[in-house]
Amino acid sequence: MKIKVLIVDDHKIMREGLKSLLDKETDLEMVGEADNGRTAIQYARDLAPQVVLMDLSMPEMNGIDATRRIVTECPSTKVLALSMHSDRRFVEGALAAGAHGFLLKDCAFDELVVAIREVAGGRFYLSPRIAGLVVKDFLGRGERPGQMAAVHLTPREREVLQLIAEGKNTKEIAFALNVSVKTVETQRMQVMRKLQTNSIAELTKYAIREGLTTMD
Repeated sequence: MKIKVLIVDDHKIMREGLKSLLDKETDLEMVGEADNGRTAIQYARDLAPQVVLMDLSMPEMNGIDATRRIVTECPSTKVLALSMHSDRRFVEGALAAGAHGFLLKDCAFDELVVAIREVAGGRFYLSPRIAGLVVKDFLGRGERPGQMAAVHLTPREREVLQLIAEGKNTKEIAFALNVSVKTVETQRMQVMRKLQTNSIAELTKYAIREGLTTMD
């Protein structure tokens, strides 16, 4: 039986390239593609893929928050993070959210195929460079200023923060999240209170630093 794969990336050329490569493998089948985390969650529910190849830096909803939702709502689906960022915050964020693996986008295709098969089998896979980073971080673990700051935000507050950082206004955020303008205003105030700032610029810098969005 083929391993069903859902590809999630906001760059169409990346999705098409991955599909072309996966089509060459007799035991892998791409069952869908999504260009943001919110759509990925819905497709994971509808298509029940065994593996989700998840980009981490996307508009609307980033891959870390999408991963957290997918592993909660679709426990039989495994997420393999695929990112161009090797920064510790991206790696820690993805693994803490429940990803079963982490690969860098410049990895060889053969390694990607191995990783998909490992993750589909319920095993964890980290590329050698990422594994070295994780081990190094574990051995040198200590209290780092601001290390746990992001966990003080609820999943919905993280969504609101990402959309603010992407330049969305209150009405646009309310429409995207299907909530009232008043609800968004309340959540925005809660985020600002928790992060102790009234500056949109500071909120944006925080969102970038925590991997919720990028400057791309």
